[in-house]
Amino acid sequence: MRIDLARSAGTDFERVVLTIRLALAQLGRPLPAFDLALRRYWERNHPGESMEEYVRRGGLASRFGRAFPQQVQSALGDVAQALLLPGTVGTAMGQVTGSLVRALRERRQSVRALAGCARLADLLEAEPDLDALSFYPHLLACELAQMPVDKAVAPVILLDAFEETGNRTHRDLERLLQRVVWLMPNVLFVITGRSRLQWADEALQGQLDFTGPAAWPGLDTDHVPYSGNTEHPHSCEQQLLIGDFSPEDCDDYLARRLNSGGQSLIDEELRAVITGRSHGLPLHLDLSVMRFLEIRRTGRTPQPADFDHDFPALIARTLSDLTPEERHVLRSVSLLDAFDLALATRAAGMSHESATMRLTERPFIREDPFGLWPFHLHALIRSTLRNADDRTDDRWSPQDWRNAAQRAFAALGEQWNTAPAQNRMLHVGCLRQALVLARDFRLDLDWLTEAAFHYVSDSIWEPLAPPAGEESAAAGLRTAADAPVETLSALARRQHENRARTAERLTTVAETGLLPSALHDMAIYYLAKAQRDLGRTEESRRGMQHVVAGGGRLAPGARRGLAHLARLAGDFPTSLEAAENLGWEGRHHRVRGDVWWIQGDMTRGAQAFQAARLEAEEHGKQGEAAMSQAMRAFTLAFTDPEVADDEIDLAEHLLARVDLRAATFDARIATLLRDAGTHTCLEDRAQVLSAESSTSGLAFSHAKLELALAFHHAVRDDHEGITASIHRLRELTRADYYAYYVDIAHFMAGLPIPDGDSTPAQWIDGVEPTRDRWRDLVMSRRSHLYSAR
Repeated sequence: MRIDLARSAGTDFERVVLTIRLALAQLGRPLPAFDLALRRYWERNHPGESMEEYVRRGGLASRFGRAFPQQVQSALGDVAQALLLPGTVGTAMGQVTGSLVRALRERRQSVRALAGCARLADLLEAEPDLDALSFYPHLLACELAQMPVDKAVAPVILLDAFEETGNRTHRDLERLLQRVVWLMPNVLFVITGRSRLQWADEALQGQLDFTGPAAWPGLDTDHVPYSGNTEHPHSCEQQLLIGDFSPEDCDDYLARRLNSGGQSLIDEELRAVITGRSHGLPLHLDLSVMRFLEIRRTGRTPQPADFDHDFPALIARTLSDLTPEERHVLRSVSLLDAFDLALATRAAGMSHESATMRLTERPFIREDPFGLWPFHLHALIRSTLRNADDRTDDRWSPQDWRNAAQRAFAALGEQWNTAPAQNRMLHVGCLRQALVLARDFRLDLDWLTEAAFHYVSDSIWEPLAPPAGEESAAAGLRTAADAPVETLSALARRQHENRARTAERLTTVAETGLLPSALHDMAIYYLAKAQRDLGRTEESRRGMQHVVAGGGRLAPGARRGLAHLARLAGDFPTSLEAAENLGWEGRHHRVRGDVWWIQGDMTRGAQAFQAARLEAEEHGKQGEAAMSQAMRAFTLAFTDPEVADDEIDLAEHLLARVDLRAATFDARIATLLRDAGTHTCLEDRAQVLSAESSTSGLAFSHAKLELALAFHHAVRDDHEGITASIHRLRELTRADYYAYYVDIAHFMAGLPIPDGDSTPAQWIDGVEPTRDRWRDLVMSRRSHLYSAR
């Protein structure tokens, strides 16, 4: 039997008890103990009103049949006869009750059938009020238990819309219903609602009769599992979160919901659109069906575009049983991707967390105990709250939304400022959410500037703001809040976009003039890095010089950038001299390593990169450590394949934690150098890498890859291969951009540099020592491969 507890159904506790009894009338036999108690209650509380007439007028008779009045009358007649009472039973209810109680107390044989209900006498003597009525279901349970085995039944009672029985502060009806559930252990109760049952919470002692984990062990959990994932499989009670429908469930529901002649009225294409918009939320499916019917009544055929919008009714239904404080918190957290109690309470501008705690128990608040913040709002409800036309009485004005965004932004700033320095996940999470708030509500940057520099300092490049479309990215740069969002988004995306696209985005944002001075330098600095990667050395040099002249916090990095540009042009002494004054902020060890490996001095190069990695680890900079280790692996891969194996493994381990495409290419090229001279499909692997580096716009990685191939051909003494590599290196380089790679290829192959082809490279200790070192690396690898045969 289903009992609808929704307020619209008008179901009170009397009706609940009557519904249960009327359903059991289908058993076809009287239930005298309960019927006597119920008749006594009715005559006291409804004088002059026939129970039969009440049942008929309330529609219960048509639902369950008319056997109930006859069964009650039969029960009274049988009891009166057993007690040998004279007169009309209908006018002697008090006499029947008194005589029956005496007979039960005296244990008379004539009422032995009723004596099985041990508390019948006590209940008949008690004042027949609503409180007593809530204990009468115990009599039903007793009589069900005494039925013959061949007549035994297992009733299933569905209490639907249980959340509408009251609220968390007034639990009078809930207390009566809980008593019914407790007193009928041989009945299966299925209780559905939008909130979890709190009956196992000891804090409710005094509000409900039966509370705590001892009474309800299966409900003793703060985390309600989804259906199919029961935590107490052998418990008498279980609590499950039904959750969202799968796409298949949505389609099946919509196909069955409206039928005509065995065919679904909602066609497949329309079902797919509704399913996609619903995010699996059953309420959204119901509202879509109602909209479908409304459109059909106008004579028009519903189209997919009719369902591509939010339903304001979803807001009203979601908010209907929330307190004003809970509604306020709900709207506040709809601004956040995820939250904890403190963040939600601060965003709502409240001084206490009780409303937030109550809200997190609602099924539209999802919990991930392993998330950075454990709670998040259902995506569809969040979207509807933010975007639909809210018609509720307590709807927010645009200023209310902005004030809430400002509070949430400040709360994220507090968490960012108080988080431990090593908790980068929290730092990035706060930055990610705050960027969206600043962009959407045009907020002042405040703490975001410092957070932006903290983000870029470690070169990990986690995703930040959701990628905007091409048009919105260009047209949306109108305020100081838009510009840093686009800047940081471009920096994060540069690991997955062609560097030309990164340069284009950073140029656009830098030219708007919307960035504050410090962040403008950041855009110029990373634009100069992208231009260097693309081979635009003069533009890159101007950008680096601009940042150095500004003297900001990126000035050391820009001085390193100028040292790199000197190295690219072959001015190695200048680059090495600059490293002496760069310090840790300018990554001096890595700059030295970049110079020494080019000289063929792999020992000093590897030592410099190791020092760079150790210094980075000391400062807690994962990205810098990964980059330095990738170059150490690359450098040592020219020397000893066995040693290189371990270094490559370490590099891959460190790179797994960060998102650094260029450093990842370095590590992958190192694997080619390790295998140089062998038949390990090396050239096929190199071809794949070449395609990827071309797509990414990393011209320097492409040139470095070709240099590795030249080493491979030199080890194998493949004159045709080395000639082809030298030709490709000439195409990939120019006088101020890695031209010395062509020289190095000649050195490795033991070939003289043709007249007129020499580059302006200024080798640290001259051309001949450098040539000898590179040739020795090739000869050492040949010897290694020969001895390994």
